[in-house]
Amino acid sequence: MGRFNEQLVKAGIMQDADGLKPSGAGKRIKFSDDAPTLVIDGPFAESKELVAGYWIWNVKSLDEAVEWAKRCPNPMPGEEGMLEIHPCYALEEIGEIVPKAEFEREARLRKQVARQQKAKSSTKGKAKSKAAPARKKSARQKRGRAKAK
Repeated sequence: MGRFNEQLVKAGIMQDADGLKPSGAGKRIKFSDDAPTLVIDGPFAESKELVAGYWIWNVKSLDEAVEWAKRCPNPMPGEEGMLEIHPCYALEEIGEIVPKAEFEREARLRKQVARQQKAKSSTKGKAKSKAAPARKKSARQKRGRAKAK
């Protein structure tokens, strides 16, 4: 799986990915119009399917996503594995299905998230660049430390 992930990154397709902890570490939130919202602790024994992780890919089409998915090694070695592909809405598509005010709110929120992610990544980059490179110790420095111990 690691080699497959490397291929996705090198091709510029991988946007995000992660493994998910077992359902025992999770919670479900059950909503109802007629009852209070309910929090249910895992594990969820009635689960028939396992979602073990996710990828977010940036591809040109669903067909391209299928071609990449077909290259994936079996995600459940020794068992029958399954991948699901769910396309995400582009901002332009949302405009076709929600009221104008909601579309404008979504556009504003997406811009805000992009700014936050950019700020986080630039902060991480600055922190890394400020770190001084490790210096090789001279034989004299090494002997001095040995004597001090």
